[in-house]
Amino acid sequence: MSEQRGQARGGRRRPDAARPPKISPSRRVAFEVLEAVRIDEAYANLLLPARIRRARLSQADAALATELTYGTLRRQGYYDRVIELAADRPADAIDPAVLDVLRLGAHQLLATRVPTHAAVNEQVDLARSVAPKAAGFVNAVLRTVSRTDADAWRELVAEGASNEDERLARLESHPTWVVRALRAALEREGRADELEALLQADNSSPRVNLALLPGLVDEGIAQEVDGFAPNEYSPIGATANDPIPVVEAGHGRIRVQDEGSQLAALALSRALPVRPGERWLDLCSGPGGKTAVLAAEALAGGAVLAANEVVPVRADLVRSAIAGVPLEVDVRVGDGRDLDAAAFGAPGGFDRILLDAPCTGLGALRRRPEARWRKRPQDVAELTLLQGQLLDAAFAALAPGGVLAYVTCSPHTAETHGSLGAALARWGGEAESLDAAAVVQGVSRHPLDLAAGETAVQLWPHRHGTDAMFIALVRRVPAA
Repeated sequence: MSEQRGQARGGRRRPDAARPPKISPSRRVAFEVLEAVRIDEAYANLLLPARIRRARLSQADAALATELTYGTLRRQGYYDRVIELAADRPADAIDPAVLDVLRLGAHQLLATRVPTHAAVNEQVDLARSVAPKAAGFVNAVLRTVSRTDADAWRELVAEGASNEDERLARLESHPTWVVRALRAALEREGRADELEALLQADNSSPRVNLALLPGLVDEGIAQEVDGFAPNEYSPIGATANDPIPVVEAGHGRIRVQDEGSQLAALALSRALPVRPGERWLDLCSGPGGKTAVLAAEALAGGAVLAANEVVPVRADLVRSAIAGVPLEVDVRVGDGRDLDAAAFGAPGGFDRILLDAPCTGLGALRRRPEARWRKRPQDVAELTLLQGQLLDAAFAALAPGGVLAYVTCSPHTAETHGSLGAALARWGGEAESLDAAAVVQGVSRHPLDLAAGETAVQLWPHRHGTDAMFIALVRRVPAA
């Protein structure tokens, strides 16, 4: 095998014309997405649908490409350890393109019903097309993987872990620092025993959730579409096996959106009764899902909505997201830390501001599996500094009596209670916390299992089926 292993760093060249490899289009698409994620830091959830359309995959091939792409990215760390044991060398000593081929093969062998011969042969042909000299190496490694069953591989991967967090990190394919952060967040609720279930939920495919923009869609009409059923938590949501017909029929008023995201927007709009003429702002609005919900709510209540986004491309996404709502929304591009309420036509301040703050995104690892491999512990300090600056800018732009919703798609305690607590300390007697838990419970279809004694809301994938969204409400105390 040593000769085969020595081929792993072979350079790429065109495959031998005498034997063109036959590669299924679904595996080719999956490999291309993995390569783009690795080289260009692409987002799989944005790139994969485009590649599927470009390749004109059948429904079955599209489903396989989706499973291969997301499954491999979610369990990449675990598969790398399996490959290291099978190849008897570190993963970083293997050519990156070859490693992607091996990861795809490992996923097929250990987590799907793809027959062994098909998984091995297809991946060998794929290797031959991207790094021909490594085809023998790929064949040898995958056949070694196939000779040991999935349970035995888990035992081998777990061997040598120095503590429980490292063991879980290896088996559930999360960086150890992320495991520790998630444990700390659950411990704050007294529920650290749920850690393994949370990690497993991160490695599962999320259900497709739809948002029916309130006041703009008759749910009875939407239910005429096959496969449509109400969501458990959000009063404006639904699930669908195939969302495309529902979304297309909705003309921008039905959209794919996580229940946690819907609840975060509704927490702000339902925190207090809406008075006609109120001015609202979505401060970090891209890509626009929460903005769309707020726009529908503002329309129903007679409020005026504006949106801000620092990235021009994401501002365009916001404009697209709200296109189905017959409300004029002022969407601007700017740094939220430099917020000027008067420039938005609110010289007296905004009555409601949504701050969906930039964060590590550790709460959406089901949907953005590559994020777990891109983030580093040092990112948290930079992000909490930014979150504090945005919180101060948003609070300064609130009118007396105005409400701020602080939202993150991360359960990391430094980004949730840490950032919020520091801001409340800075604001002193000018601010008061509102009971976001009561508000969210009030708009949920069914009772939510939330942390006892907390006014802020922490949602969880394993407990609620949503992204791990944090939602807190703060009111600026009116002048005496």
